[in-house]
Amino acid sequence: MHAPSVDPILAHSAVTFRGTRFVPDCGLRRPEEAPLIEAVVFDIGGVLVDVDFRRLYRDLLDEARIDWFLGSVVTRDWHRRHDAGYPMHQGVADLIAEHPDHAELIAAWDDRFPDVWVGAQDDTVAIAMTLRARGLPLYLLSNWPGEKFPLARERFPFLDELFDGQVISGYEGVVKPDARIFEVLAQRYGLVPSRTVFVDDMPANASTARDLGYRAIEFIGADRLRAELGELGLVV
Repeated sequence: MHAPSVDPILAHSAVTFRGTRFVPDCGLRRPEEAPLIEAVVFDIGGVLVDVDFRRLYRDLLDEARIDWFLGSVVTRDWHRRHDAGYPMHQGVADLIAEHPDHAELIAAWDDRFPDVWVGAQDDTVAIAMTLRARGLPLYLLSNWPGEKFPLARERFPFLDELFDGQVISGYEGVVKPDARIFEVLAQRYGLVPSRTVFVDDMPANASTARDLGYRAIEFIGADRLRAELGELGLVV
């Protein structure tokens, strides 16, 4: 028996990840009662890429000291300014002026920032690849320092290969869960929220998306994501 032929146009659109080649099929299998979905939007950190800020300091401080340093000096609120577009080197300089005794450790935040990226979350990337191979448009919406995003694209080529566009907070000057960044996303790519799935690991971000009409999924793992996409008719 001969193997079924593959449309050469679809074969040309195939993507490969971790040695697996995904070839587009004729379309997503959607039950009649499922809502029409025209696009899926993914967060990056915590969804597609595993991020661990403690990792940056593990060879510089003991575990207890890391807890103190992340909670008292290089805090989430301080780093949030970088996600919103404030230059990281300037943020580091500002903080060193406040904590000169910790200058070297603070400087490491900028100098070694890619160390926080543990690696790709392969199971989630595989889901994105399956959706992409079936012709569904995919987009990124992420809180990420703009000056560090080119490094992430080099480290994780799938961010360019799988996704049709991106909205990165560091370039826009606004961060999730602010509704304005969702408006940027919708306007830039012509997305209809009620026909768009949004996947994010932060409850506040998913909540805002839901309030704006998106089919929001709070990410807690690839298996759960696959099941929730299935409920929306996106069988992966």
